[in-house]
Amino acid sequence: MDPFQTPLVYLKGVGQSRAEVLKKELGLANLEDLLRHFPFRYIDRTRFYKVKDIQADLPYVQVLARIVNKQVLGEKHTKRLVVNAKDDTGILELVWFKGINWIEKTLIPGQVYVIFGKPGFFNGQAQMAHPEMEAYTPANMQRQGNATLQPVYNSTEKLKQFQLDSKGIQKLTSALLGLHAKDIRENLPLYIVNKFKLLNRADAYRNIHFPADANLLNEAILRLKFEELFLLQLKLLRNKLLHTQKFKGNVFNTVGHYFNDFYHHKLPFPLTGAQKRVLKEIRQDTQRGVQMNRLLQGDVGSGKTVVALMSMLIAVDNGFQTCIMAPTEILATQHYQTIVSLVGDDFIEVALLTGSTKQKDRKILHEKLENGELKILIGTHALIEDKVQFKNLGFVVIDEQHRFGVEQRAKLWRKNIVPPHILVMTATPIPRTLAMTLYGDLDVSVIDELPVGRKPIQTLHFYENQRLRMFGSMKKEIALGRQIYVVYPLIQESEKLDLKNLEDGIEAMSREFPSPTYNLSIVHGKMKPSEKETEMQRFIKHETQIMVATTVIEVGVNVPNASVMIIENAERFGLSQLHQLRGRVGRGAEQSYCILMSSHKLSNDGKIRLDTMVKTNNGFEISEIDLQLRGPGNLDGTQQSGILDLKVANLATDQELLIKVRKCVEQIFEKDPQLALSENQVLHHAFQGNNSGLSWDKIS
Repeated sequence: MDPFQTPLVYLKGVGQSRAEVLKKELGLANLEDLLRHFPFRYIDRTRFYKVKDIQADLPYVQVLARIVNKQVLGEKHTKRLVVNAKDDTGILELVWFKGINWIEKTLIPGQVYVIFGKPGFFNGQAQMAHPEMEAYTPANMQRQGNATLQPVYNSTEKLKQFQLDSKGIQKLTSALLGLHAKDIRENLPLYIVNKFKLLNRADAYRNIHFPADANLLNEAILRLKFEELFLLQLKLLRNKLLHTQKFKGNVFNTVGHYFNDFYHHKLPFPLTGAQKRVLKEIRQDTQRGVQMNRLLQGDVGSGKTVVALMSMLIAVDNGFQTCIMAPTEILATQHYQTIVSLVGDDFIEVALLTGSTKQKDRKILHEKLENGELKILIGTHALIEDKVQFKNLGFVVIDEQHRFGVEQRAKLWRKNIVPPHILVMTATPIPRTLAMTLYGDLDVSVIDELPVGRKPIQTLHFYENQRLRMFGSMKKEIALGRQIYVVYPLIQESEKLDLKNLEDGIEAMSREFPSPTYNLSIVHGKMKPSEKETEMQRFIKHETQIMVATTVIEVGVNVPNASVMIIENAERFGLSQLHQLRGRVGRGAEQSYCILMSSHKLSNDGKIRLDTMVKTNNGFEISEIDLQLRGPGNLDGTQQSGILDLKVANLATDQELLIKVRKCVEQIFEKDPQLALSENQVLHHAFQGNNSGLSWDKIS
């Protein structure tokens, strides 16, 4: 049995009640969990200060001094233990207000101590309250953890009641390493350890908890980051390899009538270089006889739907049916309307299936699907219902895949004997490092050009005192026949305040843009769906010039005539949200604008976000900055992914290392796809579950 799977209750010094509180507060259940509860910072115990060099603004100091006297002063609430300790430069006064009797007994005048704590001054006298004290002998310096970098661990108030503050956790970890450091087995091939000059695994664990010096700490961190990213990529790329071996795919040999007719006679604009490149990648995938699994990334308005449609037409040319699954009815309807407007009425039948589809229409639709007459179906989760049966489903497009569960997606490709080719689309630009982990088992295509004729949106940042200028810009655009969005934040924690701001904003807009000269649509989350739909339709039909809304318009509204997006309290939105909102305009040929309104009081992060929006329209640049500001766990949709539960590595700061690791793993699989070579046995055993030492199969 792997010793690291031993429940914590059996570690000396833990016991039942401590084990329970460690599990409840920190999620630590066994020895492996404790060993992987890493320090979050270190206190430098390598430096000793002389008393004369102590300054009040230093966070901590360590002093070597001899106790010269001790006395208990005061009574009841003022009772305290005062100890004077002396080195060759002066006297340091030590004070305790708690545990006085016990501490007074343990401190011996004449003995030299290592004294550690936060310094202060009282009446000009250097002083320290409740310092850590250890009797000094040259032999115990290393053993006791002095003269090193001392680890500081996350703890909680509840844990402190069980003497499990940082120091208490440190003692348990030290006991664990003393017993089991010898059981930590190497889980990387020796040639990899040597090639990248990595610390061996046992030494890495020793030095991340109790570093001998700063260099060894850095080496330990590098080794554990490398290992974490390596094992993650190994798992993802092996899944990808197994997928290609296991799932055969239909071969699309023909580019025929549907594709050519659409390309030559119906395509309303020339394809960009990026669109052509992606189509070529999809074409190659569908000729290999292996199920395609490709992620298509591209900003709002970059032309992903056209690429998806043209890929689907190739499938139709080869005798297959196709479908698009979108997470919401609004998005599904938008895809349907876009595709119908592109292909026209007489070219190919396109159907829409959502929760709102009437029963009699469903019956006809089901029949056409089963007999193969219907070639293109667009819908929501309704597509995965058991009664939806295709005759020969060959190509599936999934929009915003993070909004669907794994089982929901799998149901779709079980609807054909040979699994259909899969194209996953996302309008949320994903940083390269995140794509390599979240979607590491997919091939990635990127559309990084806007269609010809689209003008980049101009983004401006106005402060509250420039509101009249904003109103002037709005009137100018409305006079040109354009429409405007005004968006307010609606965040659950401050919902009442936000709704008040929205009401005040509507009142201000109504005063500035009075009826009947101007008309407003108002949309917010508290409205009934039917009311919301009515207001949206008024705006889409150009019956209103201004839509005042909360972020319900973020996804799924396509009004090419809307040329201005005004975002109120813009500092309260995340970068990706700001970028998605901005993407609601700029959909026609006219110049569009995004105006970010904020107060003068901006946090540093808030300023970086707004400056970034003004500086660039590039979604990938924005997503990289967003990753650095927010961390991977908070980016849209990624919280659900256990893949990002990294303990040491950081996708925002370790991009170079991840790219290096990914390349290394790719080379291993190129040379040894079965991990059968003797040099890779350690990796092969890991997949068989025979890898002694710490497990890593929790990485999903």
